Amino acid sequence: MTVPRQAAPTKFSSSTGLVGRTRVPGDKSISHRALLLGAVSEGDTWITNLLRSRDTEATVDAVEALGAQVSEGGDGVVRVLGSGWSGLSEPDDVIDVRNSGTLLRLLPGILASCPFLAMLTGDASIRRRPVDRILLPLREMGADIRARGKDTLPPLVTSGRDLRSIEYRMHIASAQVKSCLLLAGLRADGQTTIHEPMQSRDHTERMLAAAGVEIRTEREDENGVCVKVQASAQLDLQRVLVPGDFSSAAFLILASLLVPDSEITIEGVGMNPTRTALLDVLQSMGADITVNMSDRNDIEPQGTIVSRTSELTAVDIGGPDVAPLIDELPVWLLAAARSQGVSHLRDAGELRVKETDRLRGMAALLRALGVDIEDTEDGLNVHGRPQGWSSGSVSSLGDHRLAMVGAVAGLAADSYVLVDDVGCADISFPGFVDIIERLSLHNGG
Repeated sequence: MTVPRQAAPTKFSSSTGLVGRTRVPGDKSISHRALLLGAVSEGDTWITNLLRSRDTEATVDAVEALGAQVSEGGDGVVRVLGSGWSGLSEPDDVIDVRNSGTLLRLLPGILASCPFLAMLTGDASIRRRPVDRILLPLREMGADIRARGKDTLPPLVTSGRDLRSIEYRMHIASAQVKSCLLLAGLRADGQTTIHEPMQSRDHTERMLAAAGVEIRTEREDENGVCVKVQASAQLDLQRVLVPGDFSSAAFLILASLLVPDSEITIEGVGMNPTRTALLDVLQSMGADITVNMSDRNDIEPQGTIVSRTSELTAVDIGGPDVAPLIDELPVWLLAAARSQGVSHLRDAGELRVKETDRLRGMAALLRALGVDIEDTEDGLNVHGRPQGWSSGSVSSLGDHRLAMVGAVAGLAADSYVLVDDVGCADISFPGFVDIIERLSLHNGG
């Protein structure tokens, strides 16, 4: 494998096999939440294996701007010193979330009840991401919150008010929207109830429970759930062990499936069942993947994943299967591109409002590899090429997940693939290129 340093575009060449044991950085979603909840907790919160990436550094800066203190505690532990809700103070400047959609959507849930003015903005990509799905229910709770574009787009401004509890029914499952409302519900006047058409990732619920909040999730029907949170004047989070990010591990799993003569072991991966639907889908396609769960008793379950080169067959994704896969769909689409048969993705319109329009971006990326793609309004039809693809040049559109998909495509190519900006992988997976290079070298590639 050839990986020129400081080069744009970067060439990722076919590998003779990826072999070895590795770990991936801490989970991005959990890291954001640990920092935010640590900032409103009483006293010290110690976070082990916090992801240090562009996105999470934006959250560190945000909580410090609001009055919390974040420092290195040694041995990979980060200390957040919070002073509870009363310890938050008005920031001196606009809070820049940079490229973090999670911070953009979760932080307003905290700010909605804080008695001061705060403004949130971000990079060009963030300023195109809709915020009305959090703004409208927060207003229903009594929040004073506004945004540009007729209250649909960042920047947004909050001016804290007393909040009332609500019962809110979401039409699209979204962990970010749900988490925003749960955080606001901590300062409302009673019990806030949120109905989801299907369960989204539950990291916020788990962490709130660990901090002493009264919160419960109830099954409503075959797919839907109801989350109820009671107002809580004081949080006591204390310690969080952040497992390896499953969404990052997904790229290494994909590489091991597509590159001949590969076997990768990934240790300490978060195995929250609301995050790991991709494993079931890949196994249904014929992927050789095994999981060994850890018996550690932490907020989040974790385990070791072993994956090996596999021949894959096409499968369809749609309906309730989409939400649990939303961040891993670019990975699945590349797997579908190497499968036998035609795979159909439906009901995935949510991908159009991620960091980029990921449906359009993935369609362009796969076409650059010679894969036959048919566009639909809310999905794609992917005609698999089990024989693989030769060289190509792909654009990440500045999207970290598309950049890593392009890199994996190069490892599995007959020749090579050029990726225009693999550096943006640092948004979620710092060290990505170094890890795949080490795994390739272990097999003499």
